[in-house]
Amino acid sequence: MGAQVTLVILGTFRVPPDRLGTARGAMARMIAASRAEDGCLDYAYAEDVHEPGLIRVSEVWRDRASLARHMASAHLAEWRAEWPALGIGERDLRWYAAGDAEPA
Repeated sequence: MGAQVTLVILGTFRVPPDRLGTARGAMARMIAASRAEDGCLDYAYAEDVHEPGLIRVSEVWRDRASLARHMASAHLAEWRAEWPALGIGERDLRWYAAGDAEPA
């Protein structure tokens, strides 16, 4: 049996700093719903220390099927529908195939 392939998504999006308070609630709901999905190994958003409003995204999915279910989920559609009101823009996310994780 070969190595388990997981998908890692890394990237960023921007929220106007004056809307971060409102956006945090929406982000927390998205994170909680995504972490509850079968196949989600990790899901996090973090604000960059040096650039207010720059949100760093980190996701780890068990496999492509898990990511496909996530992409079709109701909570992802709801999150995307909130973007205009939150001023979310400059989104840049990329996914990578990775083998078994090992401690660094």
